[in-house]
Amino acid sequence: MRLFAVLILGCGFASAQPRYDLLLTGGRLMDPRNGIDARMDVGVKDGKIAAVAARLDPSAAAKVIDVAGLTVTPGLVDIHTHVFSTTGIHGAWAGDLSVRPDDCSFRNGVTTMVDAGSSGWRNFEELRFTVIDRARTRVLAMINIAGLGMITDITEQDDFGPEEVARLARKHRDVVVGVKSAHYQKPDWTSVDRAIEAGKAAGLPVMVDVGYFMPQRPYWQLVTERLRPGDISTHCFRGPVPIADENGKLYDYLRQARARGVKFDVGHGGGSLVLRNAVPAIVQGFYPDSISTDLHIASWNGPMMDLPTTLSKFMAMGMPLGEALGRATWGSAQVIRRPDLGHLGVGAEADVAVWRVLEGDFGYADASGGGIRGKQRLLCELTLRAGEVVWDWNGRTAVDYRKLGSSYGVRPGIDTITMPPRAR
Repeated sequence: MRLFAVLILGCGFASAQPRYDLLLTGGRLMDPRNGIDARMDVGVKDGKIAAVAARLDPSAAAKVIDVAGLTVTPGLVDIHTHVFSTTGIHGAWAGDLSVRPDDCSFRNGVTTMVDAGSSGWRNFEELRFTVIDRARTRVLAMINIAGLGMITDITEQDDFGPEEVARLARKHRDVVVGVKSAHYQKPDWTSVDRAIEAGKAAGLPVMVDVGYFMPQRPYWQLVTERLRPGDISTHCFRGPVPIADENGKLYDYLRQARARGVKFDVGHGGGSLVLRNAVPAIVQGFYPDSISTDLHIASWNGPMMDLPTTLSKFMAMGMPLGEALGRATWGSAQVIRRPDLGHLGVGAEADVAVWRVLEGDFGYADASGGGIRGKQRLLCELTLRAGEVVWDWNGRTAVDYRKLGSSYGVRPGIDTITMPPRAR
């Protein structure tokens, strides 16, 4: 009996598993949803956040990564992007201008991207099967109220299908987070009204890109009368949006709209952020609910660049670091009604970004040639998606090669090393 007990204990000891697959130690954790801004360790197990504490035992982890001096946040959630690249479709965002999610997400600390209406109810399932289901990045989507989405502006002027949009949203409820109305050129509210009809039927928010400003449908009326609580006005700092009066004072209608529950999203893009509008809003405390990029090839290669750069611009305008990061994590998750995202609570999927906050003199440009200087810039050092390291700018996960032996890099059972003949 004693021998049997010893064998059991021995087997139990031999099969013990590390408590954490990965441990991030020594970083400054900024997690707005959980009210944390302090030095914290983060333990990851089976792709989930397993523990968050001031000190976690490094001997309990299979892999320890020292992130002292860096800032740890939830992975960024970019709620306005365009990723519907599909063979045979040429034109605006649904084709020539769309990006591939994994090309530009992880290196920028982004773990979730929302395609903002590139596809409509006629071609959404193509986006689902060719992009959403194939990307390592988590890709969610808003369905355009127009049947063919954003192939060109022409396709967004009619062919509205609220019933079909709602049907698809229910069918694909795991990835559909909203309805989109954009680039409408007629002097009425039909596109917005049909999108709201679909949003009501599907229980989803509507994101509106006014696109073309007309006196018959002024912006103030959109946000104070048309949109429902929870609906989203993107491009909120675009040039034609009336933000401040001749004395620089914020117009009252903006706070009235926010009190109604309307959400304001940045959507920087290639032409939708001007400092003339953004700076007065930030200085007077009117922060956007979410900071997003309106990412496509033209904005990626233009002044927008990426989400960390966009966040850095808002810091240059006077927004504190935590407020800016919060608008691209928990703030964005709330806007798209995905409370499972944008935080590092125990049990959440381990989507994590680690940042170096660079100090210096940095220049930033808006979408119309305006500039501003800032003292900080965000650089993504490390990104985890579902607990897996998918970006490592500084080689923090690597081991000194001299400690790995003479045959590391050779795959057992696949590769062989054939030595050359010795020199005579």
